Amino acid sequence: MIRNVIGSILALVGATAAVWSPFRGWYDGRHGRDYRIQDPFGGITPNDGALFTSLLLPMAFAALVTLVGLLLRSRFMVALAGVIVLGFTVLWMVRQGQEVGSLAVGGGGDGLGLGVALALGGGVLLLLAAALMSGRGTLRQRREEPYDEEPQGQSTAGDWGPYGQDPDGPVPYRDRDADTASYPRYEEPEAPPRPSRFRRR
Repeated sequence: MIRNVIGSILALVGATAAVWSPFRGWYDGRHGRDYRIQDPFGGITPNDGALFTSLLLPMAFAALVTLVGLLLRSRFMVALAGVIVLGFTVLWMVRQGQEVGSLAVGGGGDGLGLGVALALGGGVLLLLAAALMSGRGTLRQRREEPYDEEPQGQSTAGDWGPYGQDPDGPVPYRDRDADTASYPRYEEPEAPPRPSRFRRR
């Protein structure tokens, strides 16, 4: 339970950082929302894209996957959201490096900006949250364990023999025929011998 709570908090922080990252500078002061969604695949261009066709789109989609994963307690979906954020960020860094020759990290709006750091950090937090969460299967197993286990040293009702006899106790009809062992027959005692009518003199 505690692991799910901590994992959920980390996942929400990571998703928030990923969605916020396009509104910060990514390289040379250019915001992530100014890069088109196809730039990481076809190459970086100076053309600005619309808000919902920029890098905000994969980040928002990853945040949506994160929310669904938290509602379903799915570690896979939270990890998938982290892979989406990190994948687009790393792919963009590769294309940006090919465009400018080499990536630089500097202050004053030069080089890689805060937006890239937020995206990378958000993706790492999402993967860490998926690793901390226990998931639905483990939680269900923990709930069923107390009902599945039987007390040691005690026999269940189905293990008792006929007439409520303990199978571990003495069996009074062990020597009888196997066909009649479960339904013992009670025989009448033999009558004492009758006295003879003729007495000896």
